[in-house]
Amino acid sequence: MSQQIAVAFLLALESAMRAGEITGLTWSDVNFEGRFVTIPRSKNGDSRQVPLSGRAVELLRMLEGIDPAKCFTVTAASLDALFRKARKRAAISLPEISTLHFHDTRHEAITQLSKKLTVIQLARMVGHRDLKSLMIYYNETATELAALL
Repeated sequence: MSQQIAVAFLLALESAMRAGEITGLTWSDVNFEGRFVTIPRSKNGDSRQVPLSGRAVELLRMLEGIDPAKCFTVTAASLDALFRKARKRAAISLPEISTLHFHDTRHEAITQLSKKLTVIQLARMVGHRDLKSLMIYYNETATELAALL
């Protein structure tokens, strides 16, 4: 089970998916050839397709054979509890992670994706309707913007 938590954590960092979206994935939602997963119903009630990095595909491939229908056999509630347990053990030697939450992966992933995608592309990938809310992830300096000109 702890291996699935680790894979879910890394997949969240790669895809910016929420814990419930990740644990709800079924193999029929995964399109390895097209490198995307379909989230049938996201937090805002819409369906969306989430593109997958090469690393995200590798992570999902690690789960093949665990269950014939579901990618993860852990629920979102169990994922949260097991993540907190693992965080507590890790915080003994790394106290700075004691305040880390699974959902922090979404913020980190969106921040990293903002360096690669336009705000419109990012909104489509992560399911945001309000582009203004995504602007906090775009933090280029004037020098970085000048290099693009």
